[in-house]
Amino acid sequence: MFGQNQLHVRTHHSLVDVAYKLLDVAAILCATLASTRYTDDEHLPNLAVVGATTILMHMIAVEVSGLYRSWRGSKLALELWCVLITWIYTAPAVLGIGLFTKFNAEFTYKTKLVWLALTPVAMISGRIVYRLVLRSLRRHGHNTRRFAICGVNKLGVQLARNVQNTPELGLEFVGFFDDRPHRRTAEDAGEDRPRAGNLPQLVELAKSGGVDKIFITFPMRAEKRIRDYLTQLGDTTASVYIVPDFFVFQMLHARWSSIDGLPVVSVFETPISGIDGVVKRGFDLVVGSALLAMLAVPMLMVAAAVKFTSPGPVFFRQKRYGLSGEEIRVWKFRSMRVCEDGAKVTQATQNDDRITPVGRVLRKTSLDELPQLFNVIEGSMSLVGPRPHATAHNEQYRSLIDGYMLRHKVKPGITGLAQVNGARGETETLDKMELRINYDHRYIREWSLWMDLQILVKTALVVLRQQNAY
Repeated sequence: MFGQNQLHVRTHHSLVDVAYKLLDVAAILCATLASTRYTDDEHLPNLAVVGATTILMHMIAVEVSGLYRSWRGSKLALELWCVLITWIYTAPAVLGIGLFTKFNAEFTYKTKLVWLALTPVAMISGRIVYRLVLRSLRRHGHNTRRFAICGVNKLGVQLARNVQNTPELGLEFVGFFDDRPHRRTAEDAGEDRPRAGNLPQLVELAKSGGVDKIFITFPMRAEKRIRDYLTQLGDTTASVYIVPDFFVFQMLHARWSSIDGLPVVSVFETPISGIDGVVKRGFDLVVGSALLAMLAVPMLMVAAAVKFTSPGPVFFRQKRYGLSGEEIRVWKFRSMRVCEDGAKVTQATQNDDRITPVGRVLRKTSLDELPQLFNVIEGSMSLVGPRPHATAHNEQYRSLIDGYMLRHKVKPGITGLAQVNGARGETETLDKMELRINYDHRYIREWSLWMDLQILVKTALVVLRQQNAY
């Protein structure tokens, strides 16, 4: 888009980078020593071989995982997750080599299990402590980088505020640089921001080493201006970044990727893919199966109560939208005298005369949702995710709420972020449905396994309070 201008990027090979590698090496050696000494002291002579092999495989694995990239400005959770991914690559390789060469054949299974668990724990612990040390140093002005912003506009102002509100990044603000008149920039930024100079002055500053990083925040439509800046900044050794003004769109888990070397960024994308998808699916299968086994007897009792207290089937299967908008059949214990599943479905209301006496108890306690564990096991639903709505309601609200169908970028769940924040039950007004959809979008943007665990715990508390359930 912006031509083939080549930027000369200055890379800082600091003690920080070396320290990261030394920390990981120390963690691997200490974990190997500890697991061997305290479980299999007789085979210490093989310690050096195990440690050296692990370090070698680790250094190869990091080339795939990208563990030794710059984590300045990244969330700690992302860095620690990368550590685990690296270990997932490393450990099988080490065990495979040990099996083939038989150098670890003398070690007990206990030793190997302790080694498998202790090594990533040691690496993670080391990085957490090191992050705290770096944060303290950077807050006091050490290990800093100087940065400038090209473009006095709302995006540039927001970027400056974000950096200044996060001193642990160790970024020292040099100032704004812009060639446009003050009146124009004040209009774009919504306020009059002082500037440190224009483009030629920034180029001279970068050539003299007075700035390390330069962020260009001009809007994407200003292609010519961006080209001009890149051309002139390409004659410096500063690191240059383009900050796209994607905030004008409704972003849903944006992610960079490439197609044959051409960078692309997703605007609407699912966060649960690749290894994350495997982890979430594994979590659903293990926890879902355990819950199904624990609740088998209570579910049989509920089924009997439904069967013998009102005419009709025990289960009610309703058509709803699943992942990517595909139609699924959601299981529930029947709680009404009717089984609506057509083009028009009337939501249950308080004191609804269609609800059976047993059904009222089931809906109040959310026991009617338990059969959806079958959906979780078969893979059409997840334990946690946006609640699936009746197909008729989907068709109704998709034309009323912008981005409504984006909730189907993940599997629907038995419970979700909206439900544990009070946005459950009847949505008799558009505002209530919009609130629920906002929570669904937030879940997709911020998803993590830890979030799923928190939602499951909060769900139990919500069910006990029995709020908005009828």
